[in-house]
Amino acid sequence: MSFAALSLEDLAAILPAKARLIGVDLGTKTIGLALSDVERRIATPLVTLARAQFSKDAQALSAQIRKFDAFALIVGLPLNMDGSEGPRVQATRAFARNFARIDPTPVAFWDERLSTAAVNRALIANDVSRARRAEVVDRMAAAYILQGALDRLALIARARQTDDSRR
Repeated sequence: MSFAALSLEDLAAILPAKARLIGVDLGTKTIGLALSDVERRIATPLVTLARAQFSKDAQALSAQIRKFDAFALIVGLPLNMDGSEGPRVQATRAFARNFARIDPTPVAFWDERLSTAAVNRALIANDVSRARRAEVVDRMAAAYILQGALDRLALIARARQTDDSRR
């Protein structure tokens, strides 16, 4: 079985009316997670997992999926500023491909360029200490990633409703 991530349009087509999504900011040392509400309006920072070996990382991620009954993952894709794919994108795709072998949860990627920078700027603007920023930045970046995908899913749903009403 080969792994293929879903586009957000394809994910939107299979989403139940009420289902949570988990946003994933996959770093080299940590994995930041965020959780949506069941209406998929708001992304909330959830937890930061310390990276270990893949099997332990995957078990911890699967445990969060089960705990919150999440329907799918939105994984941040760390594209280069010019949109090209570098080593971090390859590592992210490999993680998702390997994760799919042990967990059937659907995966969609979301462009995460500047997510961590945006979160850090917001934290600095709110006078959050460097130590506290380090503690929360990954799960907040996951929320930033997830919120972008949630907003796009809402646009897709509105476009479908408009199309349906025209028929």
